[in-house]
Amino acid sequence: MRQFVAAVCLAAGAAGASVGALAAGQEEDQFLARARALHLSVPMFDGHNDYPWEVRARADKDPARLDIQSARTDTMTDIPRMRRGGVGAQFWSVYVPSSFAGQQAVTATLEQIDIVHRMVARYPGDFALATTADDVQRIFGEGRIASLIGMEGGHAIDSSLGALRMFARLGARYMTLTHSKNVPWADSATDTPQHGGLTAFGEDVVREMNRLGMLADLSHVSDETMEDVLRVTRAPVIFSHSSARAICDHPRNVPDAILRQLPRNGGVVMVSFVPQFTTPEASAWDAAQEAEQARLARLSPQNADAVKAGIAAWLTAHPRPTVTVAQVADHVDHVRKVAGIDHVAYGSDFDGITAAPAGLEDVSKFPALTAELLRRGYTELEVKKVLGLNLLRVMRA
Repeated sequence: MRQFVAAVCLAAGAAGASVGALAAGQEEDQFLARARALHLSVPMFDGHNDYPWEVRARADKDPARLDIQSARTDTMTDIPRMRRGGVGAQFWSVYVPSSFAGQQAVTATLEQIDIVHRMVARYPGDFALATTADDVQRIFGEGRIASLIGMEGGHAIDSSLGALRMFARLGARYMTLTHSKNVPWADSATDTPQHGGLTAFGEDVVREMNRLGMLADLSHVSDETMEDVLRVTRAPVIFSHSSARAICDHPRNVPDAILRQLPRNGGVVMVSFVPQFTTPEASAWDAAQEAEQARLARLSPQNADAVKAGIAAWLTAHPRPTVTVAQVADHVDHVRKVAGIDHVAYGSDFDGITAAPAGLEDVSKFPALTAELLRRGYTELEVKKVLGLNLLRVMRA
């Protein structure tokens, strides 16, 4: 009898679990469906995508040779997945490494801008170049993806305001003031400080960007540079791909002292999907991997194969920590809590990262993060602000 009762109870439990799983799945579908609908209601901005560098590095600067008209498996970006992800406005990063200097950096940046212009010309049914908020809204209304240009690294102007002005005329609408190394007029977050923030010429750069209508992007800069820019600028700033330092203590993230200044400035933090900026565990793992890479390079300075084999063995013994959609949403929550809902957006860094959070692996997955915000009780107006209204406001200001 006990066996019969136990069997009945097990069957009832299994049925209850199935009903519960079905209900949870239906709830998830509801949040995701609402998220997808919201992505169609306002142009969703992504603050940073490095696909143009992929074209430079892998296709000899020719978008036709790394075609994104059809689905790909070797990039995080293609047009079908951008459509599924509800991307309405994309800041294409025209990145060049900090090791480039002088005329080399200027020329490489021009070539990167040329790649974006050629992409837009190659896919006119999907992309159109945008330089203003009105452009973004018009292009979005036409069913196309507004394509904006963001320069990554002030070394690109070779300390020339004339070069800055010409880049603006070519369509650049933000410039990240530094990349991983200092520039002659501003300190980076990941280099030894030289200037204590901005120099006098760095202040002139910010003022000229204000005049030109270019956003000052404070991702990659030191805390002192952030403070100096917020003191000098007369326009809102952005962080095109940074997260909250209070959650993950990485120098690339934004400290609360800066977040508290954003309501007065009007700026926006575009929360990144970079794993090492998202959780302390991923940050520590990334630092350990870099240390191991450096150690192996010292041991075998002339043997790249040995270094590669050593890193492969290390990766097998030290698997990468998993980062989740919920942990990315925690950063959105924190910026909202400290700075306010008007000061947060998305800035993925797709195709500039080698790994992504589980559930946010490519450009098709943005609605998963939006669904998580809805699940946490964000109103539809709040979500619309995160998706696009905040950036439209910043561009108009």
